[in-house]
Amino acid sequence: MSDINNVDILREEVTMREFELEQVISRAAWLGSDIQTGDEWIYRLSELEIAEIDAALRHLQSTGQQIPDVRKEHFPLKRFARTLRLLQTEIENGLGIMLIRGLPRDRYSAEEMGLIYWGIGAHLGRAVAQNAQGDVLGHVRDLGRDQYKDMHARGYQTASLLPFHNDSCDIVGLCCLETAKDGGLSAVASSVSVYNALLRSRPDLVKVLTQPFYADRRGEESEGQKPYYVTPIFIWHKGRMFNRFNRTFIDSAQRFNEVPRLTPLQIEALDAIAALCKDPTFRLDMKLERGDMQFVNNYCVLHSRTAYEDHQEEGRKRHLLRLWLRTPAFEDFPSALRDRYQDMDKWRANPRAPSYNFVTMKEVTTH
Repeated sequence: MSDINNVDILREEVTMREFELEQVISRAAWLGSDIQTGDEWIYRLSELEIAEIDAALRHLQSTGQQIPDVRKEHFPLKRFARTLRLLQTEIENGLGIMLIRGLPRDRYSAEEMGLIYWGIGAHLGRAVAQNAQGDVLGHVRDLGRDQYKDMHARGYQTASLLPFHNDSCDIVGLCCLETAKDGGLSAVASSVSVYNALLRSRPDLVKVLTQPFYADRRGEESEGQKPYYVTPIFIWHKGRMFNRFNRTFIDSAQRFNEVPRLTPLQIEALDAIAALCKDPTFRLDMKLERGDMQFVNNYCVLHSRTAYEDHQEEGRKRHLLRLWLRTPAFEDFPSALRDRYQDMDKWRANPRAPSYNFVTMKEVTTH
């Protein structure tokens, strides 16, 4: 399908959806100021659950299975598996965020943490590739790159502030191995609450945000693909709102002559989302501790990270593992997301096992 035809179809879908532009009432419509001091988004592991995780790790190691071939049956959990299903319901149909806390980081090597994190993720869904190199377990670590000067660089390879955005999957997860010397706070905001606020004050901007936007593939297009994809910011599908927002990629797509220039109203709408997400009323800040695992619903939550200063010692530098998961609950997703998700499927066809050699990593992530 050509990009022009794709845009026309998206616009037709928007026209059919305009009557659905109404306030969204759900648990996903939370305010950071309301839940910041609570703990409904935190699950603390018990000693029994940690013992289950230890046993699952030993079983996995005994099988010899390695990432990306590890499935949930290779990481057997009992009571905690049932708890994970409840937590997943909260992620998919509740607040959209969950922080699992209490894993004793010092008990495990980095590689063992990767196996545990992957094993828990396998109980939630199927990991997809996060880049054209086929990385299915990503490293969030400063590699000295600049995503604003280098169109092949990504924000997770820097120590700079990451603007609020979401990723190309159903659930994104982070596992904290090491923390920064200073800064590096994780922040999330409900895109549902942002949508509701805009609908109350500027419904004209909401209508703009349901129209197609062009986003940069940042050098990761497959053969025959355009170097950009097209998607609205807010998408309605079978009575449910989906969100796709990455301002950095939208702005950098303007480097292509064939991409329409952003209109003043589009720019105002994008600025409005960013401003609301940064507002303390909307945002929820959290410091990820060593061993923490954060899971976020990409369709109703936007996430960010503050800039940070790292430790000088190599072994103490801020280091998170990342998963992009597809889950059965979202098998039926809007057609507007299909083009981008096909990228992940192509990359997943040749998955790459995780490496913890960061000298090598600097070489292989330069693409």
